[in-house]
This record gives sequence, structure tokens and C-alpha cells, in this order.
Amino acid sequence: MGKNGFLGRFSVGAGSGHGLMPIGRADAAQRLALLDNFEELGLGWFWATDPRGRLVYLSESAARTLGKESSEIIGTQLSSMFVSGKIDDQDKVERPLPFLISARQSFADLSVCLLVDSGRETWWAISGKPQFGSGGEFLGYRGGAKDITADRERDRDASRLAKFDTLTGLANRHTMEKRLSTTLTAYQSAKRSCALMMLDLDRFKQVNDTLGHPAGDELLKQVAQRLQTIIKDKGEIARLGGDEFQIMLPDMDDRGKLGDLGQRIIQMISQPYSIDGTRAIIGTSLGIAIAPYDGLASEELVSSADLALYAAKGGGRGQFRFYSSDLKDGARARKQIEEDLRDALQHEQLQLHYQALVKASTRQAKGFEALMRWHHPDRGWISPAQFIPIAEETSIIAEIGEWALKRACMDAAQWPDGITVAVNVSAVQFSDEDFPSIVERALSQSGLDPKRLELEITESVFMSDPYATKRMFAQLKELGVRLALDDFGTGYSSLGYLRDAPFDKIKIDQSFVRGATEQGNNNSAIITAIVSLAGALNMETVAEGVEAMDELELVTARGADTIQGYIFAKAMPQSDVLERLGSGSLEFEPVGPARHRADRKTVFRKIGVIHEDHRYDAVLRNLSKTGAMIEGLLDVPTGTKLVLDLGGGQLAVCTVRRSNGASQGLEFEMALVSDGADGLCTRHRVSPYALAAAGMPLAALPAGNYPLIKNQHADGTPSIPAFMQIDLSKASYGS
Repeated sequence: MGKNGFLGRFSVGAGSGHGLMPIGRADAAQRLALLDNFEELGLGWFWATDPRGRLVYLSESAARTLGKESSEIIGTQLSSMFVSGKIDDQDKVERPLPFLISARQSFADLSVCLLVDSGRETWWAISGKPQFGSGGEFLGYRGGAKDITADRERDRDASRLAKFDTLTGLANRHTMEKRLSTTLTAYQSAKRSCALMMLDLDRFKQVNDTLGHPAGDELLKQVAQRLQTIIKDKGEIARLGGDEFQIMLPDMDDRGKLGDLGQRIIQMISQPYSIDGTRAIIGTSLGIAIAPYDGLASEELVSSADLALYAAKGGGRGQFRFYSSDLKDGARARKQIEEDLRDALQHEQLQLHYQALVKASTRQAKGFEALMRWHHPDRGWISPAQFIPIAEETSIIAEIGEWALKRACMDAAQWPDGITVAVNVSAVQFSDEDFPSIVERALSQSGLDPKRLELEITESVFMSDPYATKRMFAQLKELGVRLALDDFGTGYSSLGYLRDAPFDKIKIDQSFVRGATEQGNNNSAIITAIVSLAGALNMETVAEGVEAMDELELVTARGADTIQGYIFAKAMPQSDVLERLGSGSLEFEPVGPARHRADRKTVFRKIGVIHEDHRYDAVLRNLSKTGAMIEGLLDVPTGTKLVLDLGGGQLAVCTVRRSNGASQGLEFEMALVSDGADGLCTRHRVSPYALAAAGMPLAALPAGNYPLIKNQHADGTPSIPAFMQIDLSKASYGS
């Protein structure tokens, strides 16, 4: 640089007052050479400003990194070269450069961002010291700089590896735990809600085992992409490890919307995947918990969501479930059922009952479906919805399934020729290579004509190896049995497998029959489409779960070949079937209500009833989405407005529509929503903060501190949903 270099320009004698020591010409030349090499090697640069903050010197090599010559930059305000608001680390807070310069403070290794002509970000670490004359006048800054772009990118990548899942790019377990804990702590003070979803993938292990771990990794990436497509900016997603995912949804407590979102996630994840030209199908189960109702701390909320996920998987997989306080008891009961189920066969507690399959055109029974029943010596009848999913998660299902197949064939052999028997086959049984031999032995031992045996198979069998599935279908058809696709449209539907699989029958799931007669419901069009599809493929159709006359009329008009449901008969034991067949009575007359109404679930438990400023105890007898029946209040006038306290902050505003002595029929102002299983829950809940303020015993609330507050948030918004215009502070809760 010579005389135009940094020292050549700014080095002066001792009398200059610039604070620089006098140096000899030889030493100065040597130092200038060293500094020139230092700059050219890119090890660091020098810069200087005048008192107004304008650059009077910048190393040539530094200017070149910005795509300019130093002469183009001289005279530029130093602070204007850097992008404001950019800092090197999110966790590192530094005073901005303009502030430091205006305050004439020294700074060292301050990270600043510059934009080069290409738009690419470049990061420098700059140091500077203000210079003063002998009279104290400010002369400007002298300093150095170095390029730290590569170091910063390296640190950023290392930080990202520590915070994010390397496979999917989602947040990892540690990051989500930190964010969830921070969010819940802040929301507790602000009296805000936060939902948490826990999900894992059904049958993911089978993809790993059949297609290999690289295929499993690719599947996880695609699952992450689908989740991001659904969630977008509504929340944060994390992969906890393996096939477990977690979704945090701030400011969400509407269980109707959460249930819809959960169902969309299940449907999206269950759609087929293409991996290296191979088709793979999986499913997912999902548990949902909401703060502050189901827990205040992150550990409590995660535990609640885990229990809900466990319940969803126990309900048959491919479901969502909201947390409720009875799930802890349910988990213990489930464990007991699993233990007792192992002894049920040996002690002859399992039975088969048969429900008629009635031809729509003649009302004649053309067959019966075998349905499993369990009569427990202590607990009485246990619903198949409880024990079948448990059996499918264990090895018990294979033993029970083989027994059911043999028993059904033996029973059907006693029926008249031409009457078929349908037997459900689990995905576990279907994947057993020995299953065709089991079917063949059942037919041989019973003497039943293979054409009279129908095997009902769910869509989940297509989630396994497609080649093994195709081979199994071929072996079963060689035996001469009929195949039916059960619960069509509810799981992992794809028209592709209908083209290849040799089904004789499609069963329209009862979820499409339910509500099909309601105005604005699309189920009727779906039934029409399924019937048309089956006709084009030369398959029969069975409409399941028909209970009302209007449903029967609709599915018959839409072309269903066979009807199954309470409208004709409930499932009956073999003795009743033989008695009916022996009398030659194969015709079934429909008996049922004229119109479908929302399912009512029989219950028997204590609830609270709030009327004006009083709270009463009552007994809930049945419950549906649109109404309930209660007992305990005497001669309540019709039209009376009440609020049912269903527990856990669930308040349902309703009107008395029927009143007979101590019994009242109620209509809800806002319909209840599904809890993901066979239960119902309110769309909204009252915040535990508001319940605490109203005098609810602390033992009935989630663990935490509840200051006495009015029934509103800090920002003035009501903590009780607007449709519940009641004053809880007047409702006296006893201890």
C-alpha cells in the first residue's frame, strides 16, 4: 500500500496528538509490508472514518468481497453499509452499530450483516475504537474487520442439528419440550389455551420390514410434508423420534375444530405413498389434550395427550381421541381385559351371535354375519369395541379368530343350503401364511360348502406387502370361498386395489348410512357412488347399520342389494337362528323409527344442572349430539333454559322440550361433538380459572394456582364462550 496504505495515511509523529508512537522509516516499511500481506491473505481488513462517520479508508480486499472497488465505497456512511436488525445469534442480544457509533463507544467483534450486489448475505465481525485529538475533539473511528460468513453458517448448521430433526427438518424432541414449556408458562399467566396432539404411525414397522429402512426414512419425510401442508402456520410440528410426532396448536380449545383437524390428519396420512416406485399404505392414531383443562405444565399435558393416544389406538386405530379424566381408569381396565381375554376361550366365555343379511328386494334373509360376543363372569357382557382392538394388538386375535371361523362353519352347516355365513377376518389373521390352511380345515371339519362362507376383510390388509396380499387372495379364491370388503371408505381406500382384488361384495359402512337422510348431508351421494362402482365391477353391495325407515328407503332407492341392521334384526344366538330357520321364517319385516335421529347413548351418572343462580344435582339418563334426558328435577316447565354441568368444565346450554314429573327431555343450543371414539363432549369448556373464581373445589381442577379472577381474560375477552351467557360466580359449588 505504501503511502496510500492504512499506516501511511494515518501514522504521524509524536506531536500529532493522535496517540500514535513515532516509528522509524525501516520499521514502518516492514510493518506496512506485513499489513499488506495480512490484508491480501484475507486474514483481516482495516477501516477508518472521519468525524461524521464516513469511510475514509477500507482495505481493497475487503471492498472486493462486496463486489466493488474501495474508491466506490470511500465517503459512504459506515452504518449504512450494514443491514439493520440482523444479529448473529437469536439468543445473543447486542446494541446496534449506529447506537455505538453515535455514543462514540468502543466495540469488539460485533457481528454485522452486509448485502453484496448478488443479494447474498455476508457477515463481518468488526472492531472499532474512537479517536480523539489533543484537544479532545473527535477525529473518527479506526478499526478492523474480518469475514465470518463461513463460521456463522457452520455454527448455524450445528445449532440447527441440535434443534431440528435431521431427517424431516421438523423440530426435535428437545426443541419442542422447550417451546411447549415456554408457551404454557406464558399462557398460564395470560389465561390462554393451547392444544397438543400426539400421533404415531400405524403399521410403520411393516414398511420398514418389507421395504427396508431407507424406504421407511423416505416415508417419514413424506409424512412430515403432509403434516406441514395441513398445519401450515396454525401450530408447530415436531418429530419426537421413530414414528412419533407432536403438534402444538396455540390458542385452540374448540374441540369441534380440533376433531375436524384430527380427522383430516388421519385421512391425509392414510393416503397411499409412492416410494421408489412401490406403493405403501400406513395409518395413524391421534390423541389430543388441551391446556389448561387437561394440564397446566408441559409434563401434565404430554401425559394427558399420551393417554388419549393410547385410548385411540385401543379403539381400533385410525382414530382420534380427546383426553378425559376417566382415561386413567380406562387404561387400567384395558389391562385387565387383556389379561382376562386370555382365559375367555378356555372357559367358554366367548360366543358367536348372528345378524341377518336381508335381500332388499324380497326382505328374505340370504345369510347371517357372525359377530363375537363375550360374557365375562364378573363384568357381564363386554362390547366387542372394547376387546377386539385389544386382541388385535396381541397374539390373542389369531387364536380367537381361528376359533370363530371353525365355530361359524360348524353352526352354518346346520342351516339350510343357500344360507351363507360371513366371518370377519383381522389383518393379523390375513397376513398369516397358514391362514388358507386354517380356512380349509374349518370347511373340511364342518362339511360346509365353500360357496356358503364369506370372509369379510377390512381395507387395512392392503397396508402390508402387496405381493403377499395378492398371493393370499389367490389362495383363498382357490378354496372357493367368497370375499367381502368390509367398512368400505373408512380406512385406507383406493380404487386401485378394487381393480385387482377378487371381491364378491362391498359393504357400505354404517357411518355413510348415518345422517344420509339429513338435508345437506353428502352421504347419500357417496352411497350412490359406491353402489355404481360395485355394479361396474360385478360386485354386490351391503348397507350396514340401517335402523330407521327413512334410511331403509334411501339405501333401497340407491340400489343396495342387501340390508343389515337393527331395522330387521339384532344379532341372535345360534339357538334362535335355528328356531327361526326351522319354522321356515326367512322373511324379516322392518321395525324401527320413522326417521333417523342422532344416536343416543345410554348413560347413568350424576351431573349438575344450573338454573339462574342455583345449582342442582340430577342424573343423566341418555345423551346425543343434540339433546339429553335427565332425572332429578320435578315438573320443570317446557321452554325453561338450563345449563348442564357435565364435569371438567363442560357446560351445555339447553332448553326443556319435554317434561314429565321428574324426567325432562332437553335440546342443546350447540350440538355436542364426537370425542373421537363412541363418546360425546362439548365443543368448548369453561376455563379452570373461571371455575376456580366461581368457587369450584380445587380438588376438581387441574393442578395449579388459580388466582381469584373475574370471568374474563386479561385482555377483557370472556373466558366462557359467548354462547354461554351465564354468571358462574352466582352458581354455588359445594365442597
